[in-house]
Amino acid sequence: MLFNSIDFGIFLPIVFLLYWAMSKKVKAQNVFLLVASYFFYGWWDWRYLSLVLLCSVTNYVAGVLMMRVNEDSDDAQKRRRLILTVCCLVSFGVLGVFKYYDFFVTSFVDAFSMLGIHLQATTLHLILPVGISFYTFHTLSYTIDVYRRKFEPTKDIVSFFLFVSIFPLAMAGPIERATNLLPQIYKRRTFDYALAVDGMRQILWGLFKKIVIADNCATIANEIFNNSATYSGSTLLLGAIFFTFQIYGDFSGYSDMALGIGKLLGFRFLRNFNFPYFSRDIAEFWRRWHISLNTWFRDYLYIPLGGSRGSKWQIVRNTFIIFLVSGFWHGANWTFIAWGAYHAILFLPVILLGKNRKHTDTVAEGRILPTLKEVCQMAVTFGLVVFGWILFRAENITHAWEYISGIFSTSLFAIPNISPDANGTYGVAISLSFIAIMLIIEWLNRQKQHGLRIDNTNLSVLKWGIYFALIIIIWAFGGQQEKFIYFQF
Repeated sequence: MLFNSIDFGIFLPIVFLLYWAMSKKVKAQNVFLLVASYFFYGWWDWRYLSLVLLCSVTNYVAGVLMMRVNEDSDDAQKRRRLILTVCCLVSFGVLGVFKYYDFFVTSFVDAFSMLGIHLQATTLHLILPVGISFYTFHTLSYTIDVYRRKFEPTKDIVSFFLFVSIFPLAMAGPIERATNLLPQIYKRRTFDYALAVDGMRQILWGLFKKIVIADNCATIANEIFNNSATYSGSTLLLGAIFFTFQIYGDFSGYSDMALGIGKLLGFRFLRNFNFPYFSRDIAEFWRRWHISLNTWFRDYLYIPLGGSRGSKWQIVRNTFIIFLVSGFWHGANWTFIAWGAYHAILFLPVILLGKNRKHTDTVAEGRILPTLKEVCQMAVTFGLVVFGWILFRAENITHAWEYISGIFSTSLFAIPNISPDANGTYGVAISLSFIAIMLIIEWLNRQKQHGLRIDNTNLSVLKWGIYFALIIIIWAFGGQQEKFIYFQF
């Protein structure tokens, strides 16, 4: 069930009304929300609910078992470590079979083929369950925190199962932490009108970014990437830029909708995007892009490896490990690993020179316009990110190389020419116009939690004008419905 579908447009109001009708009974609310979440996930394919249940049961039991051996003795610590290890093996094992088995088999066969040895191997061709990477990391953060004694394991099985599968986060995150979400599930939730209104604003903004920005950009980007050999360098560059805004509108739009739906239900989920295309260097970009995943890797991989505290060699090693793993998390394709390596190379000078925390404030804070220096910093960072997205979007490494080579050709200076299949010049002009609108609105609200967070009560007429304008634009200019990109991860 997609957030931008008619099915969900019927599902959400029903859930909202029944949920708040039970506001005096938190246990009833949690049971109802759990059933609704399983229904939401099962709408895609009910058979894969078994994987959600397996992940939930494994991590719940692991938490309970660790609670029973909570002593400080060496023997107790060994048993806790064993429990954590088994839990990780089960969780990562399921993820590995469904997401990476075919990749490893084909890569193994291809490697031997290069040596002149031809092997026969069977691949499984399994359908990747939607959201499996998200709820796997979601639950493992709980188990690892319990192991580290940062969080008391829960005995409330309904609350824990809801934590794993709550429907706004079930398909594509953000990756929640038990320390943030479980306490909200335990306590009684009362309807907060101001929070719900802000949630509706955030849902509207997410819909605009998904339906108007991402789906329209997808039409152009898909046409250019799928037929890259026939296009000029300037058109290929334009295609890369459109994919850059497609993936941002798609994923940040989903996150905005997820957070907005959470607010309608009385929850405050973790923020996942903080206007990353206004970043002044690559380190700032990674603090603002897919925040929940990046902080997960920081806390559970990078810091345990030593972070940036060791020798220069250790810093280089740890940086490459975290970016390569992040790339591999995104998909079983060498293009994602190359994308991770590319960003590791970009990140190394910043971290080795100790400048990775240089830009922790908001660009042009307290000012409407940025300085010329800030404009140049943002432009360079954006350009580097655009070329990284080519690796991310390409079908394979060969395609990525040919695409980038095509950009750096004499035809880079030709006038871009888009096929009529992508609505030609008209489609490009419309898409660029809406991208400009999005950037202006987000720039003006870059110090807020989302693009439509307008708190000034004196601007009520302007606010309602913007809301109605966005609704009309979504209705009149929405692109062809596309699945959310991150569903494949």
